[in-house]
Amino acid sequence: MCCAQITFSCFNSYFSYSLHSTPITDHLPGEGPQLSELTGLFVLRPESVTATKGKDITFVAKVDSSNLIKRPVMKWLKGKWLDLGSKAGKHLQFKESYDRNTKIYTYEMSIIKVVDGDAGGYRCEVTSKDKCDSCTFEVSVQGRSGDRHLITLLSSSIRHADEDAGELDFSALLKKRQKKERKEEPEVDVWEILKNAKPCDYEKIAFQYGITDLRGMLKRLKKMKAESKKSDAFLKKLDPAYSVDKGQKIHLTVEVADPDVPVKWFKNGQEIKPSAKYVFESVGNKRTLTINKCNLSDDAAYECVVGEEKCFTEVFVKEPPITITKLLDDVHTVVGERVEFEVEVSEEGANVIWMKDGVELNRDTAGSKYRLKKDGKRHILIINEATKEDIGTYYVYTNGGESKAELEVEDKELEVLQNIADLTVKASEQAVFKCEVSDEKVTGKWFKDGVEVEASDRIKISHIGRIHKLTINDVKASDAGDYTFVPDGYALSLSAKLNFLDPPKIFLDTGSSGGKNNITVVAGNKLRLDVQITGEPAPTVCWMKGDQVRKNWLSSFTSHHTRVRYFICSASIGVPHVPNPPENVKCTSVGEDSAIITWDPPAFDGGVAVKGYLMERKKIGSPRWTKLNFDVYESTTYEAKKMIEGVLYEMRVFAVNGIGISQPSASSKPFMPIAPTSEPTRLTVHDVTDSTCALKWLPPEKIGAGGIDGYIIEYCKEGSDQWVRANEEPVGNIHYRVKGLPVGEKMLFRVIAVNIAGHSPPAILSQAVTIREIVENPKIRLPRRLRTKFITQVGEKVNLVIPFQGKPRPVVTWYKDGVPMEDRTVGTRTSEVDTILFIRSAERVHSGKYTLSVQIENMSDSADIHIQVVEKPGPPIAVHVTDIWGFNAALEWKPPKDDGNCEIIGYTIQKADKKTKEWFTVYEHNRRPSCTVSDLVMGNEYSFRVFSENICGLSDEPGISKNTAVITKTGLLYNPSPYKEMDVSSCPKFTAPLVDRSVIAGYSAAISCAVRGNPKPKIIWMKNRMIIGEDPKFLMQNNQGVLTLNIRKPSLFDGGRYSCRAINDLGEDEVECTLEVRGMSMQFSLPTTM
Repeated sequence: MCCAQITFSCFNSYFSYSLHSTPITDHLPGEGPQLSELTGLFVLRPESVTATKGKDITFVAKVDSSNLIKRPVMKWLKGKWLDLGSKAGKHLQFKESYDRNTKIYTYEMSIIKVVDGDAGGYRCEVTSKDKCDSCTFEVSVQGRSGDRHLITLLSSSIRHADEDAGELDFSALLKKRQKKERKEEPEVDVWEILKNAKPCDYEKIAFQYGITDLRGMLKRLKKMKAESKKSDAFLKKLDPAYSVDKGQKIHLTVEVADPDVPVKWFKNGQEIKPSAKYVFESVGNKRTLTINKCNLSDDAAYECVVGEEKCFTEVFVKEPPITITKLLDDVHTVVGERVEFEVEVSEEGANVIWMKDGVELNRDTAGSKYRLKKDGKRHILIINEATKEDIGTYYVYTNGGESKAELEVEDKELEVLQNIADLTVKASEQAVFKCEVSDEKVTGKWFKDGVEVEASDRIKISHIGRIHKLTINDVKASDAGDYTFVPDGYALSLSAKLNFLDPPKIFLDTGSSGGKNNITVVAGNKLRLDVQITGEPAPTVCWMKGDQVRKNWLSSFTSHHTRVRYFICSASIGVPHVPNPPENVKCTSVGEDSAIITWDPPAFDGGVAVKGYLMERKKIGSPRWTKLNFDVYESTTYEAKKMIEGVLYEMRVFAVNGIGISQPSASSKPFMPIAPTSEPTRLTVHDVTDSTCALKWLPPEKIGAGGIDGYIIEYCKEGSDQWVRANEEPVGNIHYRVKGLPVGEKMLFRVIAVNIAGHSPPAILSQAVTIREIVENPKIRLPRRLRTKFITQVGEKVNLVIPFQGKPRPVVTWYKDGVPMEDRTVGTRTSEVDTILFIRSAERVHSGKYTLSVQIENMSDSADIHIQVVEKPGPPIAVHVTDIWGFNAALEWKPPKDDGNCEIIGYTIQKADKKTKEWFTVYEHNRRPSCTVSDLVMGNEYSFRVFSENICGLSDEPGISKNTAVITKTGLLYNPSPYKEMDVSSCPKFTAPLVDRSVIAGYSAAISCAVRGNPKPKIIWMKNRMIIGEDPKFLMQNNQGVLTLNIRKPSLFDGGRYSCRAINDLGEDEVECTLEVRGMSMQFSLPTTM
């Protein structure tokens, strides 16, 4: 029987959850029955599905925003009240995307690894200003085939049940038998028999009357007994659960049968006392607990106690959605570099989810490849060494937003730190070609005129670190040529030229026997001189006669002299050089990732025509230059691409001729690639008067590194193309009122974003606006909390914001108790859309009826606000003892003169005997101005005092009784012997230790032990040797030395080693145990037929 009861309790808890999660077909208050059909915002609605336990399911909803002014807001709900947005995490994931072309929002909700608790009715709601739409769908969970059959039978029996449909009837699971004909017997009410029978006879009675569902019978019998008690104290109990946003207030209300009965409120088993946070209200039969400024510690179980009756509820505090304030940026890098994706959220300590191409990245799955870092509001994803496998889209999600960025990884280019320089050497000298590359592990080969150079005694090839050298000793004329270094594995080559220099020599042989180099010729004859000239490179020959250069000697040589004397044939050599650097390098224009660079040719070309140019660039602050071209570029204008927007760069240029490469030019002035923004979005008309028009818009979707310096607003008449600028300087706000417009004209407006790169494309209104005054009736939008009496305490601030509407701007007037308000301690402040009533320090004189009136010409609207300022009451008066009999004393008193400006909800009575003079509480929340104090000790004389109580708490001063109560008994004289006080001091000692326990996650658990010691020891509870503080999850109790630690709905993380330590002045003692928290595994078993 015990095993059957345990199985039933687990089974019933599972199906009770499923029953509460059934689809909700009733409309919520304030919703119309055809709301979704009227608006029709959904393009695609989620559909009901049957999910397999342990699998993932995704629901998709699409919303058309083409006719919406504001961005739609989607809520996913389960049942009537549970907002699933606050439960986002590993199990529930939400995604939102927007198609700019079709203007359709796509919302996705994914349930990861479906469990039985996910079954039930769901609803998705979309709202946008004054439009809304909703749709419902249902999730069914199926497991093994046997479980699915059992659930189907039970669901069928529940749907066809009558008014007792809350009970589980397992009779449908039993095999059907043929009915036997029986004689008619008088009808017997089995339930009345069971209610009056002993529990040990339940099984016998059930067998006698053919009841096979023993568990269902016990459940229904228990409920019948509870229903009979329910009506004694409560007319209306608390709802099963409440949901409230963080920072808001919540009201828990019950209705009691007796309007004078005292009510106690408890939170996690501890009684709640009235305070500024917890306010008790009593109006007729209603008892209300108001929790102000809810935070996460208020997420707990609450109970209301009336006498011996209780009702329970749970309050769920929803955190506001975490928004992303700084989005992810795309990253372009090379293999092996460190990559950081950084995002900033609205609150510190928020949880975010990182994903790559749809796969979640966490500390378990990321390994050593990825590292997740938190720094306040900043969340950073670090990739230590990027590879080609890391290319993709990275997402970051919060429960209130998302962001994504692209990672591009390219192969690391070999960077040339020092190029090979052309050499000109003389015979027998040494030639050294040297280059330096960025990677010291790179090897390479040397080539001369396309033929690989082999090392020899005269030619040396070396590689030390990043430097590669080719050394040629004793240079010969055959060594001249083009030398090239080619790194292995890279499509790159470095070239230079070796020029062999041999001084020119002239070998002149005249063949005369006379003086040397003297030739005698006959006038009129031709003279031919063959002169041998050597030199490397080829020298330039110049003929001279005397000091005059003869450029065309052979054709012009005619002389009437008989002989030429001292004719000298001489040779000279002109050696060409590398050109001078280019001049005047500058950036003429920039784009999003590009820039146009121009320069002037070098002033001296080195004697050889310039073939072209080489360009390099670098970031400001970086020592490394990056080559932009390896082939010679002939023009003096170049477009540099693939730059990062928002980064400062500088450029330099090399000139190249047939001899070699010049020195670098002077660096250009720093420039930054940047682009104008895209057009502003969602340009709308906010307000129109007879001469002005107020516009609103949203920032551009694409801003870039240049940011936004402001906006320019222009307007023109419909049909004209003459746009007039409305503002001289760009405005930084996303709203602007254009003034001085002609009355009655139809005007077009456009907005242009401006930054350092220039103007964006304009955002233009789709329709013209007629400039005329729009008259709107005044209307006050009184907040819900001000529609009832507003109660506050003395000394607190009052700040009431009441919005209103109306055009033109209404005239606002405040009244107090029907008279225009003149109290200087009460201030008001009015804007175009609302008015504020504020009191810096509330006093009781501020209580009363405040009336707000808004008026436009002969139209007006008004609203009343009742403010009640309360404080603690004064003490009761005329407290006295009216009668004494036996061990009892009767007290009476009168209510206090000052009730604190609110109703007295009770009194607290205390007693003290003249010997000890210690006060003990006898009654709390006593509603009558009289009471009877019992169980007084014979022979003692007692004094009494009474505190009055209202919603602010107990009075500061008590009312003390004028007379005392002496408890005497005639005819009895007792002479006690002298009392010798016994020393009962002892160090703490645990009389009952903690016991190891194993519990199921989600079900509340408790561990207990017992201790004794004098003086009373201090108790410290610890988990894993860490002291448990004021955590609302744990409730610590001490009842006469019996210590209990209650753990509310433990999770798997609450398992561990728990210990309890008792300490007093004489010593300490400690006990410990192990708590194992196991995941819930569902098992079903059919009842055994008796």
